Amino acid sequence: MLVRRLGAPSDFDPLLERVRDARVVMVGEASHGSHDYYRIREQLTRRLIAEGGFSFVAVEGDWPDCDRVNRSVLGMPGSAADPHAALRRFERWPTWMWANAEVARFARWLRAWNLDRPETVRVGFHGLDVYSLWESMQAILDYVGEEDPDSFEAVQEAYACFEPYGRRLDEYGVASRFVSARCEEEVIRLLARTREHAASDGPDRFSAWQNAAVVAGAERYYRAMVGGGAQSWNVRDVHMADTLDRLLDRYGPQARGIVWAHNTHVGDGRATDMSDDGMVTIGQLARERYGPDDVVLIGFGSYRGTVTAAPRWGATVETMVVPPARPGSVEQRMHELLPERAVLVFDGPDQPGWVTETVDHRAIGVVYDPAFESWGNYVPTRLAQRYDGFVWCDETTALRPLAAVPTPGERETWPAGV
Repeated sequence: MLVRRLGAPSDFDPLLERVRDARVVMVGEASHGSHDYYRIREQLTRRLIAEGGFSFVAVEGDWPDCDRVNRSVLGMPGSAADPHAALRRFERWPTWMWANAEVARFARWLRAWNLDRPETVRVGFHGLDVYSLWESMQAILDYVGEEDPDSFEAVQEAYACFEPYGRRLDEYGVASRFVSARCEEEVIRLLARTREHAASDGPDRFSAWQNAAVVAGAERYYRAMVGGGAQSWNVRDVHMADTLDRLLDRYGPQARGIVWAHNTHVGDGRATDMSDDGMVTIGQLARERYGPDDVVLIGFGSYRGTVTAAPRWGATVETMVVPPARPGSVEQRMHELLPERAVLVFDGPDQPGWVTETVDHRAIGVVYDPAFESWGNYVPTRLAQRYDGFVWCDETTALRPLAAVPTPGERETWPAGV
């Protein structure tokens, strides 16, 4: 195992050497609300793009919201001249995951980088996630209304199937278990039709195809969610892995992709107790699909600090104190053994026991209760099998959300910037 103190972007050199010719690099985070993770991930990603020729960044976010950012960073006609404006339009809770000052800084850099280069080699910014059923449906309606009027009726039928449930898609999931409320057939027809039309060139056609895939994935997700267990998790991660496949195909045979997501998605689930519950991760699926030599998985962790999170789903965002990691955890051992910031590369047979044995590894989501630390928020992990590399920050600070743009006619419910 190689350990290097992290103080400057050049200290990523051993990690970039590990990347070499990898087709996919996944860069994680131990929380969705730590400034330091986002800032360090940005620095690493800049080097991957500038020195490694990576083709796109794909994040654990919704396709329609990220597509507005993508159009801005590519400098497409009619897009926002400043990606900051596109990020402020993120609508789905938790908006701060991507609508924050740290991502805005990266997106502005990416736009400047792209505008100095030919359109054919510009680097995209895309969403992998599955939640945006209504937003994706609306995007398809907008597209077919202008570009494919013959498909309008098929889209309306799919839209009408979900309409009785409004935004209460959990109710759709419940109803689909007991009555014939499934919209699966309409969604399959919609997906087949948009796939056929997306076979020709053009970013708008590809985006319509991806939005149709989101609608299909969301229908499966909300139906599976009611049953609990691993199925809804797997629907989501398989959808993200399939979206990554489509992006790699879209960008061509030499394409290389960077993924930003939580450690629980980026890490290989087979090195955790997640696999015991039948759960898969995009990191695991990428290793299986492309081969371990073509995939590099990078995790993050910290000992203590502050984090941006909410006490419950849909609640107002807060800055919370992250207490010192529990005794015996990965984080507690790194706190004792490593510099304040460090980069680890797991390579070769000579690995210390604390990275090969099963040890608790902290994971903080968008919903967080520091009081739960004594019995939750940890994933038993074999660190050197779950990741190829690891970024250590002994103490972290909270992420800075952007102020959201209120939807006309609706009450502002999103957190203000700090």
